[in-house]
This record gives sequence, structure tokens and C-alpha cells, in this order.
Amino acid sequence: MRLQHILIPAALVSLVAASAYSEEADRYRLEKSDNGYVRMDTQTGAMSICEEHSGQLVCKMAADERAAYQDEVDRLQTSMKAMDERVTRLENSLSARLESKLPSEEDFNTTMSYMERFLKSFMGIVRDMDKDSGGAQLNSQKT
Repeated sequence: MRLQHILIPAALVSLVAASAYSEEADRYRLEKSDNGYVRMDTQTGAMSICEEHSGQLVCKMAADERAAYQDEVDRLQTSMKAMDERVTRLENSLSARLESKLPSEEDFNTTMSYMERFLKSFMGIVRDMDKDSGGAQLNSQKT
């Protein structure tokens, strides 16, 4: 019984692996040409020109595929350049707006002197009230 639990999954895994290998092996077709080989991807239809160099098969995309590939690369580079410019403009406008909303050093110092005068006056009022009440503190009720 235990042997079946091991053999059945192992057989299924080996069948799936063999199937995947078979599909991968059958995916490309090589045909002899005058200059070397032409490789065709049977799934996508893409064709490559292959030549033998130093005992290795070196494949390059066919000319029409290379042009389409280069066109896509150029389009993506143009798009990236436009996005970079847009990001730069947005960052610069955002930082300019933030900097324009921040107070200058002089405005900050003026505001701080107002706050200091306000707190000194307020503390003077509290001291006067404390003197008038004779230093007695209010009894607060605890709930």
C-alpha cells in the first residue's frame, strides 16, 4: 500500500517532466541554409539565423525581427525620457511651491517675538491674579 503512494506520484511527475522536455525539444526546428542554419520557433514563428563559430551554434534574430525589436526599444526609450522629464518638472514645481509657503527667517523671528511677548503678558496676568487671590489655590473636586 505504501509503495503505491510513492510510485504513482513519482510516475506522474516523470510523465509531466518528460512531456515538458518533449515540448521544449520540439519547439525549435533547424534547417540548413547556404550560410549556416535557420532556426524557427514553432510556438511563436520567430526565425533566427544561426552560424557555427568555434564549435558552437550562434543565433541572431532575422533582420525584420531585429528592426521590430529596435523600434520597440526606441519607443520605450522615448517613453522613459518623457517620464523622466515629467517627474523632474513635478518635483521642481512641488519643491518650489513648498519653499514659497515656508516663512522666511525674518518672518519666523517676528512671529517668535510676538509669541514671547504674549506669553510674558499672560504670565504677568497669572501672577497678578495669584496676588489678588492672596496666593490661595483653588480646591478642585475629584470625581
